[in-house]
Amino acid sequence: MLKDLIFTGLGGALVFKEKIEEELKKLEEKGKIDTKDMKSFLESLEQKGKDSDAKFKEELKSTMKEIIDDLGLATKTDLEKLKEDLK
Repeated sequence: MLKDLIFTGLGGALVFKEKIEEELKKLEEKGKIDTKDMKSFLESLEQKGKDSDAKFKEELKSTMKEIIDDLGLATKTDLEKLKEDLK
């Protein structure tokens, strides 16, 4: 379910990016925006998207760790420590 939610978000972001590129292309063709400005704007959007993605992943990871702790579930590290203790 979480995987589907992430993929849906990514799909939405791609559609959004395509729409922005189309609109910028129209403005460029009408001479209302310079090609250099358009490329700079798109690069800026792409970087913000990457930064936002990284932040989302970190927040998701943190939230998942909190849920695992709250539920008292064993982690991979816990299981590895247990294996070593049993040897």
